[in-house]
Amino acid sequence: MIQWGMLAVFVGVFMVMTIMGLLASRWRPGDLNRLQEWALAGRRFGPVVSWFLIGGDLYTAYTFMAVPALVYAEGAQGFFASPYLTLAFVFALIMIPRFWVIARHRGYVTQADFVRERFGSSALALVVAVTGIMATMPYIAIQIYGIQVCIAQMGINVELALFIAFLILALYTYVSGLRGPALIAIFKDLSIWLVAIVSFVIISLRLGGLSHIFATVPADKLTLSPPQYSTFSTLVLGSAMALFLYPHAFTATLSANSRRTLKRTLPFLLAYTFLQSLIGLFGFMAIAAGIKPSPLYKTNSALPALFASMLPPWLAGFAFAAISIGALVPAGVMSIAAANLFTRNIYREYFHPNCTEREESAVAKTASLVIKFGALLFILFFPTDFAINLQLFANAWIIQVLPAVLLGLYTRWFHHLALICGWAGGMILSTWMVLTQNFSTVYPLTLGGLSFHVYAAFAGLVLNLALCCALTPLFDLLGLPRGQDNTSPADYAIRPVTGFSEERLLQQARQLRQTTPAGAFPLEDERIANR
Repeated sequence: MIQWGMLAVFVGVFMVMTIMGLLASRWRPGDLNRLQEWALAGRRFGPVVSWFLIGGDLYTAYTFMAVPALVYAEGAQGFFASPYLTLAFVFALIMIPRFWVIARHRGYVTQADFVRERFGSSALALVVAVTGIMATMPYIAIQIYGIQVCIAQMGINVELALFIAFLILALYTYVSGLRGPALIAIFKDLSIWLVAIVSFVIISLRLGGLSHIFATVPADKLTLSPPQYSTFSTLVLGSAMALFLYPHAFTATLSANSRRTLKRTLPFLLAYTFLQSLIGLFGFMAIAAGIKPSPLYKTNSALPALFASMLPPWLAGFAFAAISIGALVPAGVMSIAAANLFTRNIYREYFHPNCTEREESAVAKTASLVIKFGALLFILFFPTDFAINLQLFANAWIIQVLPAVLLGLYTRWFHHLALICGWAGGMILSTWMVLTQNFSTVYPLTLGGLSFHVYAAFAGLVLNLALCCALTPLFDLLGLPRGQDNTSPADYAIRPVTGFSEERLLQQARQLRQTTPAGAFPLEDERIANR
């Protein structure tokens, strides 16, 4: 039965946000036929917009639906998301500001651009690009699935709900590029904070307070059992190392107008960790409220069902709109980021090296639509008993680029062929672990008579690093040539980006055969250069 009260509020809020996204192309306007403008909004977001965009980009339907579902089903283990997010910002502070500096100096749009020049290997850059695209699709899938569950909770037909979610996502991303998610992220984050705090207070009071809620939760769900220790710790470490390796994390951070903006923004994003913990507690509240999950969506419907039963219809409708928009923003950035990888590091590198920025932008827009269709396939064919497994599976892939991207920012010791071999070993092992466990990302491992469970992404990374470290000296001993490092120490230095005229950039591109297009630097830097 359609819940008309909820639906009316949902449609009203969602329409306002969608229209805002479609009109975002007029906000801080730029030429959307340039990839730098469509995909990175001209690289000119300040601290406030960057805080909302990066936060909205990283805190997704995974936060609002998948984590409470895991807490509802598995208990304390679902709270691995809180320490992992805290630890993820340590890796972010190590990697992101340094990457921003060299990306600004060299005109990079993707992490594969950096790998291509750092290791002088188009094959390694292709590996990074393909991995980023592959890992992004299941991550987008969880966003579309989250919107679908919310719409279906209000009584809308399942197929229609999926179609609506996909159509809205495709439309506003295609039209507005990164400006759409950035503008909506401001209002989306404010709505999510409001919904989380107000709902937490209302539901807690209706259930008799937190003491009563915890008293109704089975004791075995309140703490970790010894067999869960290894699962919990490897989930935390693996997820933390993977989070800022996703293409959309680079896209969001490269849109910032300065390194200082990122250094000021990243620490304050820890506030979202409190929000994550608060939302995780809704899983326990669903247990205390006696919520029975939908037979179709199973535990993934725990939070929507809790809101529908415990909140006034108008507030539940507003909450569903906020959650859906919370999925829409990161899905939009993800599709843009994956499209950048295809356009810059596959299409331009192998099919049309002399394409113009207008052609790049057009191809990227089309690629973003195709990538969303790929995400739909994960929803249709990947088991969604626990939607969180979509994101955990994506982590198992994207974490394999860590040696090339994160370690590559600080050292060129690794041989590019060793990095490719390590990547292949990690990808094969982690994917095999997931497939043999019926798409569960936790694998039971026995070593030396000791049995424990390990996160597939973490196990794959360990093998990856071992191969990289073992094969690099071997390949050097065999005399296998290394690629040329086209970066210089000055590219990592914190300094103004000056002296880059259009002619010099074209000359540099011809000499290095790099993937940076002419006019890759922001207009502000060109004006400085021509003074």
